[in-house]
Amino acid sequence: MRSDVIVIGGGVIGVCAAFYLAQRGASVTLLERGQIGAGCSYGNAGLVVPGHSIPLAEPGALRHGLRWLLDPESPLYIRPRADRELAEWLLRFALACTEAHVRAAIPVLRDLGLASRALYDELAQLGFDFGYERRGLLEVFITRRGLAEAEAQAALLGEFGVEVRMLDGAGVRALEPNVSEAVLGGLYFPLDAHLDPTRFVRGLAQEAAKRGACIRTGVGVIGFEAEGRRITRVRTTSGELTPGQVVLAGGAWSPVIARDLQLKLPVQAAKGYSLTVKRPARSPAMPLLLGEAWVAVTPLGEALRFAGTLELAGLDYTINRRRLEAVRRGARAYLPETEAAEVLEAWRGLRPCTPDGLPIIGRAARYENLLLATGHAMLGISLGPVTGQLVAQLACGEKPALDLTPLHAERFA
Repeated sequence: MRSDVIVIGGGVIGVCAAFYLAQRGASVTLLERGQIGAGCSYGNAGLVVPGHSIPLAEPGALRHGLRWLLDPESPLYIRPRADRELAEWLLRFALACTEAHVRAAIPVLRDLGLASRALYDELAQLGFDFGYERRGLLEVFITRRGLAEAEAQAALLGEFGVEVRMLDGAGVRALEPNVSEAVLGGLYFPLDAHLDPTRFVRGLAQEAAKRGACIRTGVGVIGFEAEGRRITRVRTTSGELTPGQVVLAGGAWSPVIARDLQLKLPVQAAKGYSLTVKRPARSPAMPLLLGEAWVAVTPLGEALRFAGTLELAGLDYTINRRRLEAVRRGARAYLPETEAAEVLEAWRGLRPCTPDGLPIIGRAARYENLLLATGHAMLGISLGPVTGQLVAQLACGEKPALDLTPLHAERFA
């Protein structure tokens, strides 16, 4: 079987790539070893956050991280293990946690985020409901120190034209009256939005199929054949495919898939957790970030989702109950009315993290027909549409809408 483009991965990045490729009339086959949107795209916070343009690798993350590293209930935890690739990743991460890197990365993430939000506005007109709401987002704090750090963050983002408003406690409660009196203030990001990630990914896959994309689930990639600088075969659990081009959008599994091509991608799997509860009578109507707890809270119709933590534990899907409970316990001081809410679902997923906090988007130098789209960390939903569009533009010979130089995989060489 031959296809113009074979997309590997049925999460938000792969599905968005398949949609925009099919929209351009390309013959596209998407391969997903499980079900569409069943991985990290399933139970995440569903946030679209162009206002959050500071990369994961920043001085504050290193400062907090050193304090949290050995605490198994902390927002950031590294499970001790002998792993050379993890050690290399951590060294790269530490070296990237500089003000210079942050200032270089903010305009990149800002432009990606704004372009993606505009594409979400367009996708919301397709006719399938994915719970898309543009209410903005509140990041709230219960300590003076947290509020001071937020003020510095707002000033930095303001230098780059990112719209963010500093609020005192009364200003926060004017926008969201259900937060506790313990909240001293916060930041309001008016351009941010939220959605139901599962409904979005599965609905967009159906839209891609309507436009001619072949969506194949239960099909895993087990290897490749190459001649010179071209991939000539994609071996799968259901036979071989002949690609014109290949898009690797395998999320946290991308480095494993790429090994057969002798490619080393510096992407570490970072486990995140979420608890979805029955929405209580008094709960937030807009998404929140609970600053000191590092927990996101998203209203999803009749449900409310708490999502958080970053656990570098490799490709491990086990659930650490202490960390799961820490997500819910962290919300207590901000939203006490939600503590007794009935739990509907506990979830964990693996986020693909690069050491500099920027995704990998672009052509691989080693293979002329391989496109990489991975490493989005906690921004997969937020940057899904723009990544899919950029991939489709490259595959179809168009000039990319944004400069991809800062996102090439070769920056880690």
